[in-house]
Amino acid sequence: MDTKQKFNSTYAIIAIFGILLLHQLWTQQGSVAVVPYSDLEQQLKQGKVAALTIREQQIFGELTIPDEKGKTLIVANRVDPRLAESLSKYNVPYTQVHESKFFSTLLSWVVPVLIFFGIWFFVFRKFIEKQGAGGGFMAIGKSKAKVYMETETGVSFDDVAGVDESKDELIEIVDFLKSPKEYSKLGARMPKGVLLLGPPGTGKTLLARAVAGEAGVPFFSISGSEFVEMFVGVGAARVRDLFEQASKSAPAIIFIDELDALGRARGSGQFGGNDEREQTLNQLLVEMDGFDQGGGLILLAATNRPEILDPALLRAGRFDRQVLVDRPDKVGRVAILQVHMKKITIDNDLEVEKIADLTTGFSGADLANLINEAALLATRRKAKSVNMEDFVQAIERIVAGLEKRNRLLNPKEREIVAYHEMGHVIVALALPGTDPVQKVSIIPRGIGALGYTLQRPTEDRFLMTKEELERKIAVLLGGRVAEKLFFDHLSTGASDDLARITDIARSMVTRYGMDESIGHIVHEENKPNYLSQNFSGRAGGSSMSDKTAEQIDSAIKSIVDKIFSQTHNILEQNRELIDICAKELLKKETLTEHQLLELTKNMHRFEND
Repeated sequence: MDTKQKFNSTYAIIAIFGILLLHQLWTQQGSVAVVPYSDLEQQLKQGKVAALTIREQQIFGELTIPDEKGKTLIVANRVDPRLAESLSKYNVPYTQVHESKFFSTLLSWVVPVLIFFGIWFFVFRKFIEKQGAGGGFMAIGKSKAKVYMETETGVSFDDVAGVDESKDELIEIVDFLKSPKEYSKLGARMPKGVLLLGPPGTGKTLLARAVAGEAGVPFFSISGSEFVEMFVGVGAARVRDLFEQASKSAPAIIFIDELDALGRARGSGQFGGNDEREQTLNQLLVEMDGFDQGGGLILLAATNRPEILDPALLRAGRFDRQVLVDRPDKVGRVAILQVHMKKITIDNDLEVEKIADLTTGFSGADLANLINEAALLATRRKAKSVNMEDFVQAIERIVAGLEKRNRLLNPKEREIVAYHEMGHVIVALALPGTDPVQKVSIIPRGIGALGYTLQRPTEDRFLMTKEELERKIAVLLGGRVAEKLFFDHLSTGASDDLARITDIARSMVTRYGMDESIGHIVHEENKPNYLSQNFSGRAGGSSMSDKTAEQIDSAIKSIVDKIFSQTHNILEQNRELIDICAKELLKKETLTEHQLLELTKNMHRFEND
C-alpha cells in the first residue's frame, strides 16, 4: 500500500467516526427536553414519568407518553441532596449511574491534536511545498528530480539542429536503451556516464531531453545546485534517493544539468575537504560505481566549465564518453534557423543562407533569440511577414544593443564620435582580409556605446595568422588614431577598443608565441585537450617570474605601438576622405555598406600590408 492509499484510509476512518458521533448527538438532542427540577417534580406528581436515571449532575426521566413536542426524555439538574427520600413517595423506579469521564477526557485531548495536525497538513505543508522544501522536514533528503516521460519532453532529434556529430554520439545511447540485449551479444557495454560539454546556449539540455524523447524512457532531470543544501548530509541523501528512483524505473536516464556546481575539484573549497558539496560529490562517485549499466540506466550530465571538474568524474568507468556540443558552423546555423523559422511567417524570398553568413559565432540560443527579435520588429511595424531587414535590425540589437535616440550629444561630442567611427571604417576598408563593414552609426546604443561600427565575418574561421590578428588591432586602433589625428587629443571613447586590443596582443605573446623576444613559449594555461577548455569566458591562471612579466608587458607595448604607427600612416594618407565621410555621417547619422563603398571607391588601399 503506497503513501497515498494510507492517507485515504485514514481520512475514511476519521470521517466515519465523526459521522457516528454527530448522529448520536443529534439523536439525543431530538428526544431529550431539558426542564427545571420543579417541572420534573410536577411530572412525577402527575404520574407521567415511567422511570428515572440519576447521574452526578443531572436526572433523566423516561416519560410514559411523548409530550406535545414529541420528547420522550426529560432532563433536570440535580439540586436536592436528599433526593432518594423525596422520590420514594411517587412509587417510580429509579437508579443511580456513576459516569466514567475517560472518554470525554480522551476526546478533549485527541480532538485538538487532530485539528492541529489537520491544519498543518492542509495549510503549512502546501506552503512548504511551494517554497521548494520538497514536502516538509521529513522529506528534506528526498530528490527534487522531475520525471519526464516521452510525451512530456516533447523533444526529438528532429528538433535539435546544428550538432549532427553530437547527435550521432547519442543515437547509440538511444538504441541501447531500446534494446540493451543487442549490445551484450559481443560482450560490449554502454558507457555509464555521458558528459555534454560546450559553451552556454549550444543546446546541451535540449539534446539530453531529445535522447529521452527518442528512447521513450523515464527522464530524471535535476540541476547540480539542487543537491547542495545548508543541511549536512542532505545532498548525499538526495543522490542516493535519485539513483534509487531511477533504478526502480529502469531503463531510464538521469540528467544532471550544470554538473560543475556539484563536481568541482575536491580540495578547492573554502572549508577544505570535508564540506557538504564534497560529501555530495563523493556519494555521486560511489553511486556511479555501484549501479549496473546492464540494467538500462544511463547518466547524462552537462557543463560549460569542464576545466574545474574533479578528475575522478572523468576517469574511465564513470563519465566514459565526453561529447562536445560546440557553436554551430554555417551549415548548422542554416539548419537551426530553418527549425525555428517554422514558428513564424517569413517572406517567400528570404534567403536563410544570408542570415547564416551574418551570424557567425552565434549559438543555438542566440539564433532562437534572433528569430524572436525579428518577429517582434515585424509585428511593431504591422507587417504581414518577417523580411531580411527585420533580421538585420535584430542582429544589430543583439550585437550592438538597443538604440538610445533620447541620449542627446552636444555638437562637439557628435563630431568626435563621427571621426572616431570613420577611423575604424577607413582602416577596415584599407587593409586586406578584414571583416566587411556592414554599417556605421553615431546613434548611441547599449549601455555606453556612443556610436558603433558593425563588422560581421562572412565565413567561419578556425585559424588566424599573426598578420590577421595585427589587422584586427589596427581596425580597433583606428578610432583612437583618428581622434589624435584630427583633434590632437585623446578621449574616453576608446576604452572598450583598448581593452580588446590589449587582450589580443597579450594572447599573441602569452598563448600563441608570436613575439620573437619572448619566443615560442606559452605563459598561460591553454591545454590542448578540450576537456580542459574554458567555455565560460574566464581567463586561465598563469605562473611566471617578475622578469618574465616585464618582458611580456614590453612585448605587448611594442606590438601595439608598431600597429599604432601603421594605422596613423593609413589614416594620414586618407585624411581628406575621412573628413568627407565624417561630415556625411554627421548629416545622415547612419551609413550602410553600399553607401560606404560608394564614398570610399577612390581611397588609398594597402594591399601588401
